Amino acid sequence: MSKPFKPTTWAAINNATLPAEGAGNQTFDNRILGAAVIGIPGFITYQLGLSLWVFPIIALILCLPILACTIYLFSRFAPRYRNNIPLPGKPIEHYLTFHDAELKATYHGRNKIPMETFFEAYFVGKVDFNGDPLEIMELRHDWANFELTMGQFKFFLTQWLPETFWHSREQDENQVRDHYDRGNDFYEAFLGPLMVYTSGIISDPTKRETLEEMQENKMKLVCEKLHMKEGDKHLDIGCGWGTLVAYASKNYGSQSTGVTLSRNQVAFGEKRIEDWGVKDKANLLCMDYRDIPKNQKYDKITAVEMAEHVGIRRFQTFLREIRELLEDDGLFYMQVAGLRATWQYEDFIWGLFMARYIFPGADASTPLYWYLRQLETAGFEIHNVDTVGVHYSATLDRWYENWMKNKDAMREKYGEKLVRIWEIFLSWSVISSRQGSATCFQITANKNRNSFDRAQLICNRTNPTAWKSKRGN
Repeated sequence: MSKPFKPTTWAAINNATLPAEGAGNQTFDNRILGAAVIGIPGFITYQLGLSLWVFPIIALILCLPILACTIYLFSRFAPRYRNNIPLPGKPIEHYLTFHDAELKATYHGRNKIPMETFFEAYFVGKVDFNGDPLEIMELRHDWANFELTMGQFKFFLTQWLPETFWHSREQDENQVRDHYDRGNDFYEAFLGPLMVYTSGIISDPTKRETLEEMQENKMKLVCEKLHMKEGDKHLDIGCGWGTLVAYASKNYGSQSTGVTLSRNQVAFGEKRIEDWGVKDKANLLCMDYRDIPKNQKYDKITAVEMAEHVGIRRFQTFLREIRELLEDDGLFYMQVAGLRATWQYEDFIWGLFMARYIFPGADASTPLYWYLRQLETAGFEIHNVDTVGVHYSATLDRWYENWMKNKDAMREKYGEKLVRIWEIFLSWSVISSRQGSATCFQITANKNRNSFDRAQLICNRTNPTAWKSKRGN
């Protein structure tokens, strides 16, 4: 018998109100999938009296449709896995107001709406929340279901898969510039003045730190994990608006270079570098990471939530290129937004939404084991790893608060649909990163060479007397 759920009261995060468990890989039966993949083509071959050599051709043709149908049926009918959190059982009208007659006639009472159907309708104003979006999203298990829809299968097959296999230089440039050159005011509306689009770090879960404090914590942590010191040649790949580059140069005396494809980010970052008085130590380059000059080596290299955009197909090449850019005694810090291996159908639906509307081309978001294997295969040794998904949830919570304060101004300039997309993105991601659907990994690595001085990295991280923990109520 599982312990009953006790709501948490941490000051640092948005605490869960209804963290119900959904169906996922624990309720998915690979034996049924295997039987369908073999049995259906076999049955067709037998019934039509075809030769045995035709069987593999039919199996190949039907493989994807059978897989899609099997996943759809399981996502719709599979029971929740060991859920011990009772749902309120309120009618859908308690949470949502439908403005579309067809939707209103279909979804009423306890008829739950598929999540993808909901957010597509929400983007165009066919349905609204009855209250704060984050509060209603916290209760989504009571009014939504997580069955995969035809729209998601279509996006996966016609857009996600081709982009994942292709990942050309032109594709990456178009996606980055379409996204990050939207307008600095758009991003400042939720990122705040530091303009850091990556997870911050909570220093004390019993206190509610500001977004700026959390981002300062993160940048300091990154530099400390890298043992950053004065004079270090530092390369930040995918530097965004250049805040980490400027911070490292200002606070640690590093010679930092940032690389990004976004012209707006470079212009913003160059001004920040000048304002912070580190123009002689920091600089930004507007270029594709594949064009980073190979005649320079660096003591420290960072890639903070950039590697996801490299793509699965090029990931190993990317890591080998970084290894060649790194001094033999240097350190590499990679922070990546990842996924859990023990998946639920909600994780898929959230991931496809993110790929379509928020981070197109960021297909290299995977469970931790894949990143570690890629690093080791590329010749790196893993020095340390931290999972900071709950820190990301707290960061997203601050972004959500900022966005809700500034959304009227954003609506006037960027339109209603984009504002609504960002409401779903931020509110749902607060939850996804807190509950483990999505997470964030901080990985520090060095070249796996016999001559590497591993003793230089010994620090309080492995000193038990230096460890502290503060428990909430």
